[in-house]
Amino acid sequence: MPTSLKTLEAFSAAVLALDQLPPSASPARLMAEGMAALRQLLPFDAAWWGECSGGMDGLAPRNWLSGRLNLGADFAREWNRIGAVDRFAAASMQQLDAAVWSSGYADPEPAVEAFATRHDLFHAMAITRALPGSGLMHFISLYRGQHAPAFDAAQRRVFELFSAHLMQRWSRRVTALLGQSRVGADAHALVDAAGEFVYLDARLGLWLRERFPAWQGAQLPAELLPGLRSGATALSVGRRRLSLQRCGELWLLGLAPQRRAPLLPPRELGVALLYAHGHTHKQIARELGLSPSTVRTYLRDAYQRLGVSTKAALARRLEGQSLPAPKS
Repeated sequence: MPTSLKTLEAFSAAVLALDQLPPSASPARLMAEGMAALRQLLPFDAAWWGECSGGMDGLAPRNWLSGRLNLGADFAREWNRIGAVDRFAAASMQQLDAAVWSSGYADPEPAVEAFATRHDLFHAMAITRALPGSGLMHFISLYRGQHAPAFDAAQRRVFELFSAHLMQRWSRRVTALLGQSRVGADAHALVDAAGEFVYLDARLGLWLRERFPAWQGAQLPAELLPGLRSGATALSVGRRRLSLQRCGELWLLGLAPQRRAPLLPPRELGVALLYAHGHTHKQIARELGLSPSTVRTYLRDAYQRLGVSTKAALARRLEGQSLPAPKS
């Protein structure tokens, strides 16, 4: 399709603007300014971006942290309640690096239809890309209301190309900050001065969720905020330590390695081994006396801990592992 000189000039200016931020600028600021530039290229009413897990081998997705434009503070929390049946999100996670789109509120799942209607997400377009080694994926979703036009083919292509530049720069900024760590760690995260997450490794996310059941994912657990604000260099949580290191505008968190830590907790290991060897969710549930939903949760957590996204990769990571002995 023909591309006008005006469109090319606007695209070039938007991409060049991404490189004008100082090297010390937060990845969150890069995303926010990048999304503002994208909105000039491609008008939209609302947007949502961040990190997610799931969508792997049919596992239920989950949003871990996000930025948003013209959406409520509880948007991500609401979506986590319906994400398992959101077919649009599943399609984006299964078609990495390609834009997916839809129009209309109607959905086979009443909860998804109600969610889209409540937030006026009549036209939606999203793209998801892998975050190698983190166990998570990075996504951007754009929305228009019922009275706005649908996203056309040219706009979808602009979205794919510009988001590739934006997400690549975000990933490089995060990688550079993580490379400043002065301590060995099993997992990392980046938070701002208020404790809001800018980047979160899935393994650290799982660890925090296990120790702070009420934790919602967007901000450091409330129990840890006083230590962050006091300028402490480490926080003790049970038998583990969480290091704190200043990185420009942000704090770098590192989870200290656990001596002789098992690859996976026993129950997750049992579920993951059976799944890697071809058992279905229902077969595993019957064999281990679990519900199918619990099997899916254990599998999702195992994928995140191991930083894999396919059954083949799971099997390779589990080579040499054996089923844990049953308790007497």
